[in-house]
Amino acid sequence: MSLKHFHLVFLFFAILCDGGFWLWTRLAADQAKALGAEGLGMVAGWTSLVLIGYGIWYLLRKSRTIIV
Repeated sequence: MSLKHFHLVFLFFAILCDGGFWLWTRLAADQAKALGAEGLGMVAGWTSLVLIGYGIWYLLRKSRTIIV
């Protein structure tokens, strides 16, 4: 597996984990509030959106220029 493909796989799993954490804080709001993770859920949601934008940018711009 090349470094470019590893980057895409790592990005996919980072988006999946951040989105899953955000979803958990929305679906189990009482539990998240009791654990103090309510604010972190919002951060994870915004981070997953930023990572999606970065992934699109990477695929459209950088992926073609990186030769591995």
